[in-house]
Amino acid sequence: MNVNCGGVDRAMRVVVGLFLISIVFVGPQTPWGWIGLGPLITGLAGYCPLYALLGMSTCRADRK
Repeated sequence: MNVNCGGVDRAMRVVVGLFLISIVFVGPQTPWGWIGLGPLITGLAGYCPLYALLGMSTCRADRK
């Protein structure tokens, strides 16, 4: 897998993912917060399957 998420993109995904997961435990406590696993995993891995399908990359340089 090639890295296709840049640094800022990855950081935003991790923050949003953690925020959404925190909704499960604090606040309205709805199971919808588990949707945050998607952004969290893609942010930590640096690879977004949707970007790959669309041929996009937010990396400055192509890393392999």
